[in-house]
Amino acid sequence: MRVIGIDPGTRLCGWGIVERNGSRLTHVAHGTFRLGTGELADRLVSLERELTAVLVAYTPEAGSIESMFFAKNAQSALKLAHARGVAMMVLRRAGLVIAEYPPARVKSAVVGSGQADKNQVGRVVSMMLGLSDLPQEDAADALAVAITHTSALSFAAALKRS
Repeated sequence: MRVIGIDPGTRLCGWGIVERNGSRLTHVAHGTFRLGTGELADRLVSLERELTAVLVAYTPEAGSIESMFFAKNAQSALKLAHARGVAMMVLRRAGLVIAEYPPARVKSAVVGSGQADKNQVGRVVSMMLGLSDLPQEDAADALAVAITHTSALSFAAALKRS
């Protein structure tokens, strides 16, 4: 099962793709869309275009995205919601089923603690996938989201078999 994870944002948006074959987890690709600081509508168009290109290039079978968390700044939360909406639209348009995971669940699934910091997430993701370099923070978070979803799918499949 090949899964894409998305860490949405309107300036930086991380993405990561992993593949699980049985208990083996493999890194496929990852990156960060640098959407700049121009008008929000233009950044969202860039996000749609770049994410579509990644889906065409790597053909994931499922999508996962980090869900909203509590935000003190309403404007930031609204902008993040726009980016999540575009990402979800692109994933669904590609025919993918989309799973959403809150940041604390992703951190807990990957690091073992819902309070882990971004550096810890990056280091553990890098170790799990055998990467020689630490991914950029947004890409590491996206890979963690994808890993979380592959684990959830494996657990659901195991329950179904039993």
